[in-house]
Order: sequence, then C-alpha cells, then structure tokens
Amino acid sequence: MDNAVASLYAKVHQWTDAIGFRLNASQTNDKSNVTTRHYFFETFNFIERFKKDPEKSKFLCFDMYGEKVNVKSLLDLQSAFFENISQLK
Repeated sequence: MDNAVASLYAKVHQWTDAIGFRLNASQTNDKSNVTTRHYFFETFNFIERFKKDPEKSKFLCFDMYGEKVNVKSLLDLQSAFFENISQLK
C-alpha cells in the first residue's frame, strides 16, 4: 500500500510541476504535526495533507460544482482539473 501512495505522490508532483501549479500556502499544525499545502493554477485548487512524511500525502480537490473530490489516482486530479479549465471562457 505504501508503494501505491508514494507512487501517487510522485506522479501528482511531477504532473503539477509540468503544468505549472503554484504553491499558494503551506501550514503546519504543531500539535498534530499535520502539514497542509494549497496549490493553484488559474481557477483550479487542490490541497495536499500529510503527517511527517510527504510520501504519505492525501490529496483533495474540488470539481466544477464545488464538490469535494478525494484524489485516489492521478486521473482523478487530472479529470477535475481539465473539467474546471474547460469551463473557462
């Protein structure tokens, strides 16, 4: 299971670097040691959360209707991204 999560982390960051996402904010809760990073590109946002080890990150984004989408694969993130970007006019 850890290999799948690490693989997701690597794939997401490789893809977001290629697209040109920017880190908007990064916060760490000192009590729980949970780091939250907020990334954006144009009108699309996604959130990355991890506790101590970034390789075990969990990702969350929002679809074009503002509904939460738990990202379980790179395809989940890409689908939400391209759906959002296609609505820009």
